[in-house]
Amino acid sequence: MAAGKVVFLFDVDNTLLNHDRVSADLRRHLDGTIGPELARRYWQLFEEIRAELGYADYLGALQRYRIEYPHEPNLLAVSYYLSGYPFANRLFPGSLDAVAHVQQWGTAVILTDGDVVFQPQKVFRSGLYEAFDKNVLIYVHKELELADVEARYPAEHYVVVDDKLRILAAIKRVWGKKVTTVFVRQGHYALDVKANAQYEAADVSLERIGELGEWPLEKILAAAG
Repeated sequence: MAAGKVVFLFDVDNTLLNHDRVSADLRRHLDGTIGPELARRYWQLFEEIRAELGYADYLGALQRYRIEYPHEPNLLAVSYYLSGYPFANRLFPGSLDAVAHVQQWGTAVILTDGDVVFQPQKVFRSGLYEAFDKNVLIYVHKELELADVEARYPAEHYVVVDDKLRILAAIKRVWGKKVTTVFVRQGHYALDVKANAQYEAADVSLERIGELGEWPLEKILAAAG
């Protein structure tokens, strides 16, 4: 297949960026700033919002926390911590090299879920915005937006790289042989054996994102079936 006829779609959290590490850092910061008891309430609100929206919304949980504790003196410290977090230091080794590797064959695009403030900030502050030449798509449920993806980035073939087998299976059901699904076994979602047993295996399975740089285009395309 000629160059320019394939589009590579990359997830962010736990695919290119160690989101589990970000969460762990925030947990430590909350425990030290507002104390373990109030921190537990924040994470309860966080999980409630994730169940409602389908994605992680740290700032949304902080807003809801503020409603319950309007006089919490350390609230601004938590906000400053989130807005100034060094996301560039949390990119997985080899992630940018993997992106550069596939860009020799086609356009690389970020395809991720998230809120309209924190997720774009994460993409920008991590350096991914520039690495992807500003090709960024952020949806509420990206697996339901494939028609919009195709309209914005038409291609003969797509390669989707993600740490969630559920997402990859959903995309494969829609695009079939038009897509190569690449499962990166990084992060707690990817390592949840019980949850992953419900879904079809991806076309390609990698232990780390850096391994993608070792794959030639022909092998990636052939894996689609």
